[in-house]
Amino acid sequence: MPEIIGIGTDLCAVSRMERAIAKEHFYARVFLEGERAYLDRKEKARAQSAAAMFAAKEAVAKALGTGFARGVEPWVIEVTHGESGAPGVVLHGEARARLEEIGGGRVLLSLTHEGDMAMAFAVIEGSTKERAE
Repeated sequence: MPEIIGIGTDLCAVSRMERAIAKEHFYARVFLEGERAYLDRKEKARAQSAAAMFAAKEAVAKALGTGFARGVEPWVIEVTHGESGAPGVVLHGEARARLEEIGGGRVLLSLTHEGDMAMAFAVIEGSTKERAE
């Protein structure tokens, strides 16, 4: 059974995110190129998806035990989507370093949205390397 290293959750208002992503500076700074390409394809659901993805970044930062601090910022946490639409995460820079520091391996992510609210839940499992030792 994998060991849970960290958990995090976050809630984000879609209306707040809709106003935020209308500002190009915010949109380009917080969401990476691949994330923006995904969101731009969402058209009417763009703000709803952006809110869920921002909540995911916050949830992952909380699961890492830092929140948005110590170099763990929204732009080093990349939310991805598989062919089936299932969310995933790729960590860069300080977020990747923090994951390694805490002995983390796989990051599991769940997103949901309803009406004006979007929520994310992140779980960090211990690395298989750590479990083998």
